[in-house]
Amino acid sequence: MPVYSYTFRDALGGLQKGTADAESEEILRKRFEEQGFTITELAMIKAKSAKTKSYGKVKLTNLSVFCRQFSTMVDAGVSLVRCLDVLGRQTADPKLKKILADIGQRVEGGESLSRAMQRHPKAFSNLFIGLVKAGEIGGVLEESLQRLSQFLEKDVELRRKVKSAMTYPTLVAIMSVGIVTFLVTWFVPQWAAILTDLGLKADDLPGPTKFLIDISNIIGHDGVWVIIGLVILIFAYRLFVSTRFGRRVADRVRLKLPVFGKLHHKVCLARFSRTMGTLLTSGVPILQAMETVAGTVGNTIMADALLEARARIREGDRIGDPLEASRLFPPMVVHMIGVGEESGSLDFMLQKIADFYEAEVDAALASLTAAIEPIMIVSLGFVVGFIVIAMFLPLVDVISKLSSGSGDDDK
Repeated sequence: MPVYSYTFRDALGGLQKGTADAESEEILRKRFEEQGFTITELAMIKAKSAKTKSYGKVKLTNLSVFCRQFSTMVDAGVSLVRCLDVLGRQTADPKLKKILADIGQRVEGGESLSRAMQRHPKAFSNLFIGLVKAGEIGGVLEESLQRLSQFLEKDVELRRKVKSAMTYPTLVAIMSVGIVTFLVTWFVPQWAAILTDLGLKADDLPGPTKFLIDISNIIGHDGVWVIIGLVILIFAYRLFVSTRFGRRVADRVRLKLPVFGKLHHKVCLARFSRTMGTLLTSGVPILQAMETVAGTVGNTIMADALLEARARIREGDRIGDPLEASRLFPPMVVHMIGVGEESGSLDFMLQKIADFYEAEVDAALASLTAAIEPIMIVSLGFVVGFIVIAMFLPLVDVISKLSSGSGDDDK
């Protein structure tokens, strides 16, 4: 991607210089104009930009700790190069250690912090880079880093709660599948052999028993093909959702799922509100903020609604009107955004919305966990009970025949 050097005047009339990546000069000009900047000079840099080795993704918890420590050191007046050097040596994450060493070298060489971080897109999201860049331009880097650390901590906490709530049901589901698989693949064939030794033919067996034995034979004889089929289905699904159309279909289904759909919707609303509020509080222009939020909300259907709202805002519409038209944002959210827009406290209102939906997610997770546990236990009991009853039904017939036979002999 071409690299351009630029000079523009900000809203206060001050000159700002730097470099930026863009697919074309027109796209870069449009990006600056949307942020309210007046470009005075823009030229493509002929020299090739240095290649950056990709070190992969960094865990969100490690980024959160790094950001908190970084903001504290910057606030204490420590130079950026010194901060990056110290934090790079202290971190236990080998990937983050290498990334910070590379960023430190680039910053020491005269590159801006946001530009150096932009060379590691797998480690630093657009949100991260956008907040750092806003802090650099406004001269409040330590405040931007503090807000970013608070955002990351809340995001980590939200993800932890969702994973924690789903851990127990997942373990119960795995144990259930294991128990049923053991019974069907080992116990049922052994019992079927005993029934055969007793002289019972397949036509003499009750319907549930025949069904269970057929399932056991399919798994026993064609188990490899069943596994191959499951692998192919999983691969096909992953290939399908890797396309834009497939991802949209999957995300729409996620929103429509009973129980889980509402939970996913609330998580997306909490992430949208928290991200948008953090960006606006840090001074990021609303159009750029909405573009960043669309990439971090976690659902392509809601992301498209945000991009559509962004296009409408550029044409002069209010924020709440296109969000309401999408029918993905509840009336309470739209109303609070409208009030925040009118009162000039949109960032504050978005943080309040985020607090509300994070509390809603907590309550939904608690009720969902409480409901799933007994349902899964009852379901497991039903399946195991069906297997046991199906296998012992032929014995009931045998015993009844023996009883009737002995009764005839006595007569």
